[in-house]
Amino acid sequence: MSNVSSIAAFLLLPFADTRELQLLHFWLFLGIYLAALLGNGLIITAIACDHRLHTPMYFFLLNLSVLDLGCISTTVPKSMANSFWDTRAISYLGCAAQVFFFVALMSAEYCLLTIMAYDRYVAICKPLHYGTLLGSRACVHMAAAAWGSGFLHALLHTANTFSLPLCQGNVLDQFFCEIPQILKLSCSDSRYLREVGLLVVTVFFSFICFVFIVVSYVQIFRAVLRIPLEQGRHKAFSTCLPHLAVVSLFISICFFAYLKPPSISSPSLDLLMAVLYAVVPPAVNPLIYSMRNRELKDVIWKLITG
Repeated sequence: MSNVSSIAAFLLLPFADTRELQLLHFWLFLGIYLAALLGNGLIITAIACDHRLHTPMYFFLLNLSVLDLGCISTTVPKSMANSFWDTRAISYLGCAAQVFFFVALMSAEYCLLTIMAYDRYVAICKPLHYGTLLGSRACVHMAAAAWGSGFLHALLHTANTFSLPLCQGNVLDQFFCEIPQILKLSCSDSRYLREVGLLVVTVFFSFICFVFIVVSYVQIFRAVLRIPLEQGRHKAFSTCLPHLAVVSLFISICFFAYLKPPSISSPSLDLLMAVLYAVVPPAVNPLIYSMRNRELKDVIWKLITG
């Protein structure tokens, strides 16, 4: 039985076999990556430079944009480089780093989306206590808790995955190092027990966050529907709907990707789901948040036009 120390590199799943399609994949991913860099970069710059946006909602949005940039930068550049240079290899340490940072950033983003739901709940349902409950120190502590939880979660998953002996080759059926694909290479008798243990912890943690988000929005919608003026309801909905759209996109794709029945699983479907939850959201989120936010759009337009 060969163990993990004998594997120097993994082979990732290529998007295409022909050179023309490889280059097409490279340019497609480059366009998406540049769109994500531009959109999130503009949001980060706008929030950091304009004092009117120094509020809890925009502070959390800035953190979300940083996490989105980190997520897409963890997977897409390596996939682009492999297509451009016509290779499939990723080093063992590179694969471990990719797993760690991707899981850390995705977990932190889920925590942050939960915190943003709480921010909207307090702003709409308890507006008189908003400054007390979401002061600058409380916001920093909550953001730090989201980042810390993500990195702790990633440390547990990475240590569990790469401590298992791997004896089923080094070919991964995914365009980046994904934990389920690495576990398929293991021949350890304890891999299923350890995998199920961590999966139960992850699902329990995710379920708590999901319930918190749902309860927060139930209370928000009840409060908004009691607002007598239509203009007031429109303003409240305009601050909540972008976050709700991002949460729905994030949760639905991730849940389907990891909890879909094995009977409908296939390499092509797994690849599509990975692109939808790892590549598309970081590029789309800035558009969703700026679409209905006039204040943010005005600041971004001033940045663009000088």
